[in-house]
Amino acid sequence: MTVDIQKLLDQKVKQYNRIEFIDKDPIYIPHLFTKQQDIEIAGFFAAIFAWGNRTTIINKSKELLQKMDNAPYAFCTQHQDKDLKRLLGFAHRTFNDTDLLYCMAFLKHHYTNNESLESAFFENHIGINVNSKNKINTVEKALTHFQTYFFSLEDAPARTKKHISSPISHSTCKRLNMFLRWMVRKDKHGVDFGIWKSIQPADLIIPIDVHVARVSRALGILNRKQTDWQTAIELTNYCRTLDPKDPAKYDFALFSLGVIEKFN
Repeated sequence: MTVDIQKLLDQKVKQYNRIEFIDKDPIYIPHLFTKQQDIEIAGFFAAIFAWGNRTTIINKSKELLQKMDNAPYAFCTQHQDKDLKRLLGFAHRTFNDTDLLYCMAFLKHHYTNNESLESAFFENHIGINVNSKNKINTVEKALTHFQTYFFSLEDAPARTKKHISSPISHSTCKRLNMFLRWMVRKDKHGVDFGIWKSIQPADLIIPIDVHVARVSRALGILNRKQTDWQTAIELTNYCRTLDPKDPAKYDFALFSLGVIEKFN
C-alpha cells in the first residue's frame, strides 16, 4: 500500500472536525448545554457510556439527562435521597444503577468543594505550582489520580472500577482520554470545548479503541500488537510527529476512517 499518510490524515481531520458531524457522536450530548458544569457532567456520562452503538450511547445519555431534569449540575449538587429513586433501574450495557448512584455521590461530593470537574483530574489545577514535586501535569498522572480520588468515598463499589480506568491497569483509558480531549482541546471549528487549561492540547493522549487501532495498523503507523496504554502512547507519539501542538486532532481522522469509512 502506497499512501501519503499525513496528507490522508490531515484531509480526514479537515473533513470530520466539523460541527455538522456532532449530532451522530457522543460529544453531541455536552453540546446541549452552555453552563460549564453542565457541559462537564453531561460530557462525563456521555464519555463513560461511549462503547457500542453510537446512537444507543446518545439515546441513553439523553435518557439519563431527562431523569436529571436536563439540569445535571443542579441535580448532582442539590438532589435529595428521594430524588435518586428516579435513577433506579437505569442501565447501559454493564453500567447499572449501582454505578450511577455512586457517580452521583462522587459528583455531589466533588462539586460541593470545587467549581469544576477539572480539579478532579488536575488537583487544585496543580501545574500552576511550579515548585511542587508531585504536580499533575501529564495525562497519565491525571488519570491515575482521578481513579484514586473517584473511589475515595466510603463504600465505593468495586464493580464500578471497570468504568473508570487507569493506566496502572494498562488500560488504553479510551473513554477518559476522549473526555479529556473534549474538555482540553480547542480550535476554530467548535467541536471540542477547550474549557480546561491545566494541560495543553499537545499533552493529550489519542483515545484508542478497536477501530482506531485497526486503522493505525493498516496504515503501518502502529506496531504494537496488543492494544493497551503503551499502544495509546505509541500512537500519540507518532501523531506528535505530524502535529506536535495538537496530536489528538488525528482522533477525528482515525476513528472516522474506521467507523464511517470502514477503512482497512
